Amino acid sequence: MAKQVIQVPDLGGAEQVDVIEIAVAPGDTVAQEDALIVVEGDKASMDVPAPVAGKILSIRVKEGDKVSAGDVIAEIETDAAPASAEEPPEPPAQAAQPEPVQAEPAAAAASTAPQEEPILIPDLGGADAVDVIEICVQPGDSVAEGDSLIVVEGDKASMDVPSPSAGTVVSLAVKEGDKVSSGDALGVLAVVPAATETAPAPAAAEAPPAPDQTTPEPQASPAEPAAAPHRDDRAERDLTAGDLVYAGPAVRKLARELGVTLGRVTPSGPRNRVTKDDLHHYIRDQVKKAESGAVGGGIGIAEMPEIDFSQFGPVRVAPMSKIHKITAANMSRNWLNVPHVTQFDDADITELEDFRKSMQDEAQKRGVKLTPVPFLLKAVAAALRAEPSFNVSLHNDGEQIVHKEYVHVGMAVDTPKGLMVPVIRDVDKKGLYELVAEASELALKAREGKLKPREMQGACFTISSLGAIGGTGFTPIVNAPEVGILGISKLAVRPVWNGETFAPRKLLPLALSYDHRAVNGGDAGRFLTYLVSVLADVRRLLL
Repeated sequence: MAKQVIQVPDLGGAEQVDVIEIAVAPGDTVAQEDALIVVEGDKASMDVPAPVAGKILSIRVKEGDKVSAGDVIAEIETDAAPASAEEPPEPPAQAAQPEPVQAEPAAAAASTAPQEEPILIPDLGGADAVDVIEICVQPGDSVAEGDSLIVVEGDKASMDVPSPSAGTVVSLAVKEGDKVSSGDALGVLAVVPAATETAPAPAAAEAPPAPDQTTPEPQASPAEPAAAPHRDDRAERDLTAGDLVYAGPAVRKLARELGVTLGRVTPSGPRNRVTKDDLHHYIRDQVKKAESGAVGGGIGIAEMPEIDFSQFGPVRVAPMSKIHKITAANMSRNWLNVPHVTQFDDADITELEDFRKSMQDEAQKRGVKLTPVPFLLKAVAAALRAEPSFNVSLHNDGEQIVHKEYVHVGMAVDTPKGLMVPVIRDVDKKGLYELVAEASELALKAREGKLKPREMQGACFTISSLGAIGGTGFTPIVNAPEVGILGISKLAVRPVWNGETFAPRKLLPLALSYDHRAVNGGDAGRFLTYLVSVLADVRRLLL
């Protein structure tokens, strides 16, 4: 292992740029090209990558420092061969700047008619085919020299492309999402050439000013006020209104991954820059609002008070599993956003149970155990076809309903890690033996934690059964974007009057919860009545 110092690379001519973020800490292991720090100049922010893979030994800079090309920022321990020159190269001697040459007076003022000039993408520091992520101006806008026209983003930096001159934007040749390279046409700018003033010839009798006199600065004429130094005015813009957002590439990437609109995040960094901490605070605030009931229009439920349970006796605090957290969040969201209604009924499955038990030997020959599950799946699929008002989802815009031509049914499974809902596809097209085999396989994968995300997506309706556990009824929560869920409780043998006498019948308690925005009571009544009828006589599934 060898120690190497890491220096700031060429910054495209920029000097004394600000260190705005430290991406690693001593002891961290980094791969080649991993970001170490983020620096920012007047027109661009840039990640400074690790030149080699290794372990960070020390960081020589901190946030707020200013660095230039060649400055040492860190020390790394690496297996890679050291660079040919360990010490930073001596900066070239600063060439003496020539004295400005006094321009000769023009014979006449230049024409002030606007002239259209093409705007080209400037040098991007070696980057090629970068993404246009923001358009800052529109045709007809007046811009000053240095004003931002577009913002581009490559693998390691985002950069404002400034206007080369003051003028009026005539046209733009790019749009958001385009890829551009150095030299590409950005648009056309109408520029008014500055008039060259004719300097008056000194009078023959006029003597030059005395050496001890101070020559006054020339005053700008009222028609042409002195140009103020260019400044980045993004800090004065309302960033929450969707205007140009000031953020580095790492923050933009994180925002895209989280699905956050940066314009909604309150910035706290230098010059109103959005930082990663701002993004994290925004996410935390949104989660708190959701957990406190401020979702779906703000229901205004007060937060639960914090209680120290240890004051009542010994306690043990354990973290929730990831699945438990996801389930809790989904249940809260669904309960608060979906107006629930639950209808109850009992299905007489006496004949179904007799038929199921009579088929056990044949099922065993096929290598499966015939449980009530495939019968319930087939009955629900038939009810979804008979009453298609349940085989829908509300569109996100709140103005349309999505009607589904397929029948996929979710099946809630209690696992050691929490509740999981694998989905059985095309239930209406499969036979009982195929369904029981697939349901058993998915339930086993759920308990072993081997379900793939796709195997838990796309359900039209869900079945949640507590029959093996017990209970006479419960109200299941609709698993949005589905609009219905069937809760099944424990089978009970009860006497039922058949017109002549009371006979023992096997009754299965059913609870149908539904989203009252999409399903009305009549639809639910017909769905549940049909479901009870086919469970009572499975021959109706053939009709």
